[in-house]
Amino acid sequence: QVQLVESGGGLMQAGGSLRLSCVASGRFFSIDFIDWYRQAPGKQRELVAGITSTDVTNYADSVKGRFAISRDAAKNTVYLQMNSLKPEDTAVYYCNAQIRHSIFEGSTFTHWGQGTQVTVSS
Repeated sequence: QVQLVESGGGLMQAGGSLRLSCVASGRFFSIDFIDWYRQAPGKQRELVAGITSTDVTNYADSVKGRFAISRDAAKNTVYLQMNSLKPEDTAVYYCNAQIRHSIFEGSTFTHWGQGTQVTVSS
């Protein structure tokens, strides 16, 4: 069974930094991409950043220049380095991955982690 587990959230003052991790575990063939989303209270879930298996990255305009996504393929782990945090970055952060379970067609599925809370105080 494939699982995504996030960690690294917490409480931080504005201007500080946090690094989130997302680890994919279980039996699977490959990971196509992993995205980070966030959801603040009363708001829709939004895409924050993403990285593909070929290290192509993308960022929401609101985090460009402050957040950096990277991956360690050997550890099936994606990181989100968050710098210059702002109170508006407060949210539950989720990782989302498109994972191929086998070499056969139709074995690609989307998985979500359980989320990690990030709270930024002013």
